[in-house]
Amino acid sequence: MPGGCPVSWSALAAATEPEPMPVTLDEAAEKATNAASWVEENWSTWLNTGLRILLILVVALLLRMAVRRALTKLIERMNRSAQAVEGTALGGLLVNTERRRQRSEAIGSVLRSVASFLILGTAGLMILGAFKIDLAPLLASAGVAGVAIGFGARNLVTDFLSGVFMILEDQYGVGDSVDAGVASGEVVEVGLRVTKLRGVDGEIWYVRNGEIKRIGNLSQGWATAGVDVTVRPTEDLETVRAVIVEAGDAMAKEEPWNERLWGPVEVLGLSEVLLDSMTVRVSVKTMPGKKLGVERELRWRIKRGLDEAGIRIVGGIPPQAEEAAAADPTAGMAAPSAFASTTSPQSAAATPLPRPDLSK
Repeated sequence: MPGGCPVSWSALAAATEPEPMPVTLDEAAEKATNAASWVEENWSTWLNTGLRILLILVVALLLRMAVRRALTKLIERMNRSAQAVEGTALGGLLVNTERRRQRSEAIGSVLRSVASFLILGTAGLMILGAFKIDLAPLLASAGVAGVAIGFGARNLVTDFLSGVFMILEDQYGVGDSVDAGVASGEVVEVGLRVTKLRGVDGEIWYVRNGEIKRIGNLSQGWATAGVDVTVRPTEDLETVRAVIVEAGDAMAKEEPWNERLWGPVEVLGLSEVLLDSMTVRVSVKTMPGKKLGVERELRWRIKRGLDEAGIRIVGGIPPQAEEAAAADPTAGMAAPSAFASTTSPQSAAATPLPRPDLSK
């Protein structure tokens, strides 16, 4: 400022601001009274809401704990029942402890997760309702978000749901030999999203459960071992049948085939009759997963029994001729020729003409 001391803008602003009015004792008492009355009017509502929320949380946690404990005891009981029959003969055939354990643990995990989601989700919605929050827009937004997420992760949802139903329905388990279409082999691990298979060459296949459209379990119930015996059509059928039945009976009385054979060896009859051979079909019910071994052993015993009975199967050494055929005496002779005769027209035509005498 010309001709005077400079004055700062802060000083000017402070000079222009009005001084705050002092609060009187009556005004302070009035404000305190209003606050006290407001608290007095709403404390019961706050206490009611707080106790309601606390009760909801306590009930939800206790209910979740009780449900999870009940599910855990149920799974442990299932595992104990499987272990109780593990050492028996029937248990060795029908019960796979590892399969039952994985299946029960998977089912327990799914049930515990579903129970926790339902209980805690319901408790959360009840707590929001206690705060007088309108849940309709929230539920509508959650529904739209769920549809969007489900559409984007439909493959994951499909794999998960397929795995849950496969485990609940006990379609296959650990140790089963299955044909899943996209891969085949022995089941190593069953998961909610992926199933692990070990192929015949030792490779591990990771198959998504949603990709399995059909499943063929080769280890449930029983299997059928089939053997075709091809012999000459001149053999006696009753003798062939007797040899096959005798070989099957002897096999059923020996270890370990007496446990792997679940029925008598049956001769079903002729499956094919040709001019130079006939095929006899043999069948027997076996333990699941032991079909190939039973077929190999049955072929071995049938072949040995046929050899002892003097019955030759097709494809063996052909019988030797009893007498050698006599050699043809004309085999080394040349074919007759028209030029061999001097009187034949061919010989006359081939004879050179005599030279004329030019001296006369």
